[in-house]
Amino acid sequence: MDMSRAADDLRGAMKGFGTNEAALIGVIARLGPLEINSVKTAFHSRHRRDLVKDIHSETSGHFRDALEAILRGPLDQDCHELHESIKGLGTKESAMNDVLLARSNADLLAIKSHYHHKYGRTVEADVKGDLSMKTERLFDMVLAARRAEDSAPIIPQQVDQDVRDIYGATEGRAGTDQMTVCAILTARSPGQVRAIAQAYRNFYHRPLDEVIRKEFSGHMEQALVFIVDAAMDPAKHDADQLEAAMRGMGTNDAALIRRIVAVHWSPERLQQCKAAYRHFYKRELAQRIKDETSGDYRRLAVMFE
Repeated sequence: MDMSRAADDLRGAMKGFGTNEAALIGVIARLGPLEINSVKTAFHSRHRRDLVKDIHSETSGHFRDALEAILRGPLDQDCHELHESIKGLGTKESAMNDVLLARSNADLLAIKSHYHHKYGRTVEADVKGDLSMKTERLFDMVLAARRAEDSAPIIPQQVDQDVRDIYGATEGRAGTDQMTVCAILTARSPGQVRAIAQAYRNFYHRPLDEVIRKEFSGHMEQALVFIVDAAMDPAKHDADQLEAAMRGMGTNDAALIRRIVAVHWSPERLQQCKAAYRHFYKRELAQRIKDETSGDYRRLAVMFE
């Protein structure tokens, strides 16, 4: 696709004295995932400059972080966030969850391949070195990318067996057989997980996510609840994750930017997220984001209007 006009507009916004931030937002916030590389190539071809480097030098703070996240494109952004969550002291569990959990096998295979190409290390090796033993085993199951595909049938007998096995590994015994629960929830498709959660409530009169919160703790609890919630209602899950980044004292800007950018790539996902937020939180998501941000960073909330 011809992105010459967009490239020229971006150069014009940064050329000379001062930067036209509104013009940058007007172009970059509207780019689709297939247009990212095209505009970067056109910018270099027409102006002999690196768009990402120019953005980095002409902007700052959370505004710069958000623009750069968009310009990486979906796959490179996933790998960047995963690498950032692992390097340094302590693991940023929420970023690891956002990137790796509730993803399709194709997504995970692409992430693993690009991560290795970009950093010269495997995702498995880096994740393994950063997690406790049992949580590491959970993510090993996730990274195996052997989850049932969305097209896999939901077989009532298998669902019933999974429900009995989860009950037997949690409420039905003293102590929790964590690996049985992990193996089931990481191997089933979103539709199958949804059926398991619904059947569990019917059989044992307790929500599955409540059982997980009671029987697990720490990062493993967060990861399993993430998988179940994403399967039960993906749009509500997106809305809840955005709200979680803004709730309480101070905004978790890194998480907010990561989640805003991830949702905005798909117009359908974006509209469903906005509708879910409006339904469950009784206000507009764009206004909520504006209330938590400021300046040019706030203006990026136009992606949610």
